[in-house]
Parts: sequence; C-alpha cells; structure tokens
Amino acid sequence: MKAFTYERPRSLQDAASSFAAKPSARLIGGGTNLLDLMKLEVETPGHLIDVNHLGLDKVTPTENGGLRIGASVRNSDLAADPQVRRHYGVLSRALLSGASGQLRNKATTAGNLLQRTRCNYFYDISKPCNKRTPGEGCSALQGYNRMNAILGTSEQCIAVHPSDMAVAMRVLDAQVETMSPRGKRVIPIADFHRLPGSTPQVETSLQQGEIITAVTLPPPLPGRHIYRKVRDRASYAFALVSVAAIVDADGGTIRSARFAFGGVAHKPWRVEGAESALAGARLGDPTARAVADQVLAGARGFGHNDFKIPLLRGSLAAVLAEA
Repeated sequence: MKAFTYERPRSLQDAASSFAAKPSARLIGGGTNLLDLMKLEVETPGHLIDVNHLGLDKVTPTENGGLRIGASVRNSDLAADPQVRRHYGVLSRALLSGASGQLRNKATTAGNLLQRTRCNYFYDISKPCNKRTPGEGCSALQGYNRMNAILGTSEQCIAVHPSDMAVAMRVLDAQVETMSPRGKRVIPIADFHRLPGSTPQVETSLQQGEIITAVTLPPPLPGRHIYRKVRDRASYAFALVSVAAIVDADGGTIRSARFAFGGVAHKPWRVEGAESALAGARLGDPTARAVADQVLAGARGFGHNDFKIPLLRGSLAAVLAEA
C-alpha cells in the first residue's frame, strides 16, 4: 500500500470542498472495497477523506411517503430498518444476500453503489485491463470470464457491477442525491451507473468532486417483493445471476410487474419495455419466456459465461412461480 494523507472534515461542505480540490482524493466510509483495492495497488489515492461522522447515517420518511436513506447508513442497519422490511422487502432481501454479516456491519449505502467490479483481471495488476488502465486491453474477453457480463458489453470491457443492493434500488426507481461546491443534484438510478462503451473506467455519472449524500425511494409499491440470487455457494459469494422483482398479481393474473437483473451487465439491468405489456398476463412459463426474450435481446456469452443466458431464463421463471 502506498503512502497517503488522511482527513476527517467537520462538515459536509468542508468534505465537498476538499474532495473537489484534490483530484487524487478518495472518500472513505466503511472502506470494505476501497481498502482491498489499495492493498493491491489497484487504487492509489494520495488523500483519504473520511465521510463518517457527517450525520449521513439516518433513515427518514419523505414528504411524499417515500424513504430517504443517508449515504453512510450501514447495510445491516438498512436491511433491519422496520420501514424497509415492511414496505421495501426486495431491498432488505437483497442487502441480506450480499457479503457477510461482518461486512454488512461496515458497508455503507453510498459505498455499495460505488463498488468496483470483481473481475479477476481488474484486481490483477499484472494483467491488461481497460477499466484499470485505459488502452491496455481487456484480458477477460479471451480469458476466464465465467463471472463476466452477457448484456451491454463492449469490445473494451465485459465486467459486471457486483452490488446486490443496487439491483433492488433499480427495480424501486431510487434516486441518488449528491452535493458538490457547484450545488446539489438528483440522479435517477437508471442514469447513475454507465455501460462500458469506449470508456469503461468511467463507471457512474458522478462528476469530479461530487459526493453522494443520500438515496431516496418512492412511496411503497404494491405486490410481492422478491430477490433471487444464484451463486456458487450459499453465502458470501457474488451473484452469477440475480433477479429483483415486484409482482402485483390477483388469482394468477398480473396487475403489474417490474424486474431488474444483477450479475449480467456493467450496471443493474432493467428493460421497462418487457414489463409494460404484462398487465393482464397470467403467471407462468409462457410469460416468463416472453419477458426473458426481451430482456436477453442482444445477449452474448464469451465462452465460460455462456451458461448465464439459460440461467437468467430459469431464474426469472422461478421468480414468477414464487410470485
């Protein structure tokens, strides 16, 4: 690990000013991902800004009946929050399926959204990686790509976003609140994470010096909240494929349904067009196949991860059977 300086600002405004003034700085909350990256010298910040102790650790109701989640709220606390458990079950289940209990006790809401990919070649600094060093090449394209993406890929990068929480946030249409010396901003989560394109090193729509302050959820949605995660072992493993779903059905007939998928793309994957025609459809395999056909349009395996295409189909069918 390379040497760095450390700062604990007294206010959010001080943190934002310092972050904007130091391009090599990184924010640290729980540090569950950043410290690993620093030990491996994937990340080499010259300065760390500690954003704990800034009062961003509260979960509060919003005026329109939704929920505002502070950026520093720990994953364990959020999963156990009574309002989240009662009204946003898909989020609570997604959080509890991620990492270990010890990690959830440290990991924060903002940090979870900003997790870097777990692609093996991103973490191995002896191997070319466009995400780590633009222009080097992508070792995963011809390498061992079992965990990599099948949707939204480019010739520059086939990494996936690893967060379970972000997939649930996507199906809930969360919004990300930020601040910087330029002011406050609200970013729909649909626009927050980016596809790799020709700049896979740019993973979010955050601007230089911008700090996440909170995530807001809309008023609760009716229906059954489901989070299904397929992984290599029962706990503490990243998703091969995950499905976040909210399905409102009556007597086997769907009133409304929405789905987001993890483990398959550079961002939580959602195809709203596949959901819009579901009102009045029957729960069951034909509906699952129709939705999967639209979600998987343009899907491409890279050898070791070809299995993710049928796995997504099967996972979606299992979710609709559970609903």
